[in-house]
Amino acid sequence: MTISQWGLGDCTLHEPSCKMQEVLQSVRPGIRSMNILVIDDDASLRRTIRMSLEVLGHRAVEARNGDQALDLLGHRPFEMALLDLRLAQEEGLDLLPRLLGTVPGLHVVIVTAYATIETAVEAMRRGAFDYLPKPFTPDQLRVVLDRIARMRQLESHVEELEEQVRWVVPEVDLQSAEPCTRQALDVAFRTAASEATILLRGESGTGKGVLARAIHARSLRAERPLVTIHCPSLSAELLESEMFGHVQGAFTGAVRDTLGKVAAAEGGTLFLDEIGDLPLALQPKLLRLLQEKCYERVGDTQTRTSNVRVLAATNRNLESEIAAGRFREDLFYRLNVIEVTLPPLRQRGDDILPLAEHLLRFFARQNGKAISGFSEPARTALMHYPWPGNIRELRNAVERGVILTSRPVVGLSDLPSQIGSSNRAADAAADNQTLEQVEAEHIRHTLAVTATIEEAATRLGIDPSTLYRKRKRYGL
Repeated sequence: MTISQWGLGDCTLHEPSCKMQEVLQSVRPGIRSMNILVIDDDASLRRTIRMSLEVLGHRAVEARNGDQALDLLGHRPFEMALLDLRLAQEEGLDLLPRLLGTVPGLHVVIVTAYATIETAVEAMRRGAFDYLPKPFTPDQLRVVLDRIARMRQLESHVEELEEQVRWVVPEVDLQSAEPCTRQALDVAFRTAASEATILLRGESGTGKGVLARAIHARSLRAERPLVTIHCPSLSAELLESEMFGHVQGAFTGAVRDTLGKVAAAEGGTLFLDEIGDLPLALQPKLLRLLQEKCYERVGDTQTRTSNVRVLAATNRNLESEIAAGRFREDLFYRLNVIEVTLPPLRQRGDDILPLAEHLLRFFARQNGKAISGFSEPARTALMHYPWPGNIRELRNAVERGVILTSRPVVGLSDLPSQIGSSNRAADAAADNQTLEQVEAEHIRHTLAVTATIEEAATRLGIDPSTLYRKRKRYGL
């Protein structure tokens, strides 16, 4: 490619003026400099592109073939690559996945004099960010560079937001020592990569929303949005507008077209939280979305198609709701392709302390406190409390304890009063228990707070074989 093909006329690259100077001035304010790899078998063209990129404020390095490019990517940081479609000994499209495999976040722009729609589509399918046909001008190159700079800025902003969220919301702990919980998680994760609709059931606070996010993260739609609709939050009319969108003038206050959350979740996952509270009038429209993948916005006659995967959650007994005429049976069967039931925390005795300690580490770090754990009375209280609010209540209790404690451990007095009261009630009830009942409860608690049978036996002062017989006797 000659200088004139770049649209520079008589301008030189060593002393930028004329059109190149105008281009330089237009991109200089707020420029985000990038490291760019130029891959082309034409030495003079490589030099022309490199110098132009440097004039535009970027750092550029040349590579004459794929091997040299891969070597450079392995030893130096690059944010972008300009890749010629046809190199001397290889095809750029064949090299493209190798570049992305070496640097997954690399923005690759294909450059070629053999521009066709087919090659452009194939390049994008294989992971190229953009496509430049030869000859191109500095203005055209600048547009691509600006798009990549904006994309990188957005990616950086997303990373910052995710980091902020990690400081506000505890990391998800989906480990469990309880067989019933492990089985539920296994079903959820084995079906995550499918397109099946999953119905998550369980009491309020058991972690259905957390599990929905984990399923989405493990699905083939993980790079697309996860959009949540809280079914009990609005009236039927407003909920329909939120779900499907509306057109201007559809109702009082509809001053503009609104896409709706189904459209916002396109290509991703739509999570219907507390689906048991979905108004009966909306249920046929949701059924149609599930069956036919189509819907209409409120006030519109145009039928739209949707590509979303649906997850739903409920704390209601939907079979009872069907019998009472408040939930459609056909919708239930459409939603209940895969059913996952999360047990309440009171049935997850072996998980209570590990979950509490996980939350304690998070809140201690968030509040800048050096807290090593819970006092023994606090641990006992946590184990005996029935947790009607489940994991959500546990989270609040631990956060309160971390904030209030002035010691290196969270004590019983730092926890909500009802937790200590429950423990005292349990102690009072124990006064009326038989010796065998007291022994069984003591063994159960010891097993819950120790990591191995040997450690539990040592704490109890008995042999592991004796402990095994007692566990079998008491059904522990």
